[in-house]
Amino acid sequence: MARRLPSQPPTLPGFSHIHILGSGGFADVFLYEQNMPRRQVAVKVMLSEVVNDQVRQMFQAEANLMAQLSSHPSILTVYQASVSSDGRPYLVMELCSSSLSHRYRTERLPVAEVLRVAVKIGSAIETAHRAGVLHRDIKPSNILMTAYGHPVLSDFGIAATLGESENLEAVGMSIPWSAPEVLMDETAGTIESEVWAFAATVYSLLAGRSPFEVPGESNKSTDLIGRINRAKPQPIGRSDVPASLERALARAMSRRPENRQGSVLELIHELQAVETELGVPQTPIEVAMDDWALATVADLEDRTRIRGSQVPASSIAQRRRRRRAAAVQENYSGVGTLIRDSRAGPRSTGTAAPQGRGMQALAWMLVAAAVLVIALGATATLVLIRSTAAADIPAVSDIQAKVTDDTVEFRWGDPGITATDSYQITTSDGQPSVQQREPSFVVDAEPGDRVCITVTVNREGKTGNPSAEKCADIPA
Repeated sequence: MARRLPSQPPTLPGFSHIHILGSGGFADVFLYEQNMPRRQVAVKVMLSEVVNDQVRQMFQAEANLMAQLSSHPSILTVYQASVSSDGRPYLVMELCSSSLSHRYRTERLPVAEVLRVAVKIGSAIETAHRAGVLHRDIKPSNILMTAYGHPVLSDFGIAATLGESENLEAVGMSIPWSAPEVLMDETAGTIESEVWAFAATVYSLLAGRSPFEVPGESNKSTDLIGRINRAKPQPIGRSDVPASLERALARAMSRRPENRQGSVLELIHELQAVETELGVPQTPIEVAMDDWALATVADLEDRTRIRGSQVPASSIAQRRRRRRAAAVQENYSGVGTLIRDSRAGPRSTGTAAPQGRGMQALAWMLVAAAVLVIALGATATLVLIRSTAAADIPAVSDIQAKVTDDTVEFRWGDPGITATDSYQITTSDGQPSVQQREPSFVVDAEPGDRVCITVTVNREGKTGNPSAEKCADIPA
């Protein structure tokens, strides 16, 4: 299927367009440079053909919702949301890596790493549920990694809002990770269906494939839907995955919603128990416990609220017929890479103020001391950042390429990276840069293609000198 050309990048005051990052069914993502403060950002722009007054209103509600939820350390943060001069809504987001989505397909992720990611992302989903919000498109490609290796959940709420529109009913659903009741249009989404999608995502990170893909067999949309409706996922097929973990995920993907865990938090507790079984420290659960932390979110009037909805049987039948007649497309959130911001500061403790002049003076002294400490810390940080120059960062050289059928594997020697460094791989096909720790990278290609990469070492948010470009030709 031929891919459409990307839309024209909008002119945004205070931003300079660099190049396209990705395209989807309903939006394009561009790389821009923000002028003040100067930084590179990802800007997701909706396509003009899907925008109308209702979509603009829903987009505004979602942007407000995302801003409220993004204080969570594992939920994406947007810098800005607005409408361009040509009428297209857009989001300005931090640039992040989609490396996890590539890694789980090409290498075996350690069980402990998957559990750590799962507890953090599950905490984000549980926090949203407590605010009355459904994500409705939980899948591996919507888990991004910050430059510091922290997983974050992207595309929160946008697909769900569009999915509420009768004209865009296929949006907000990715077949391999959708619960049976969602695929059959029996519900627009529930906590139970989110438990399923979360479990299917964790399964995928462990197995290297979605739960109902069968290696060597047909895995078209119709095949996947039939297997999902039977709700009997393939075994993960790894001897290092405890049976208790497989049982927890299998229960979460039960055909009947009432047989699943009652909440994402319940499943998270089971994942923590597996961590203890493996002898690794339990990953802390990050769920806001104070009422004030969720009050503003819960007050938002949006279309992603968790609510019971009764769908007429005739409507369900019509929608099923439409879905059987045409393949369901992946929604645009697959290009929603690239997002994450620094997190909010410490929470208020709600303590009472001291009484009397003496106590007030003491309080002011403490405030002044705190300001001084912060100022000194900021100065030390500035000195540390300035001390890291490109010349101090090792550079990759002598990249080797091995062509096998329809893939190219690039490998290189360790130039002397530290435990906190990472490799940043840039390919010639215009895809977003990938950050990883492994000194190898696999690229899918077609006969007759020419594939090129450059590799740069990233240290403390700064990049060193890039390697010489290495290219490989795929025989026609």
